[in-house]
Amino acid sequence: MDLSSAIWRKSPLSSGNGGQCVEVATNLAKVVAVRDSKDPEGPKLVFTLAEWSAFIGGIKTGEFDVRT
Repeated sequence: MDLSSAIWRKSPLSSGNGGQCVEVATNLAKVVAVRDSKDPEGPKLVFTLAEWSAFIGGIKTGEFDVRT
């Protein structure tokens, strides 16, 4: 998939912790792309809008919270 037009962004809440962040491109047609901010030329993950929405929904409901 051609991601050359991707506009990558990371959270403004990201700190200067050595680049332990992901970047997201949401400007692409019908997909959302994710990459490792410390390896921008490395592999990217691409999700359909439905997959991305389900993931964000899971975050909001605590589905992925670490349980102790």
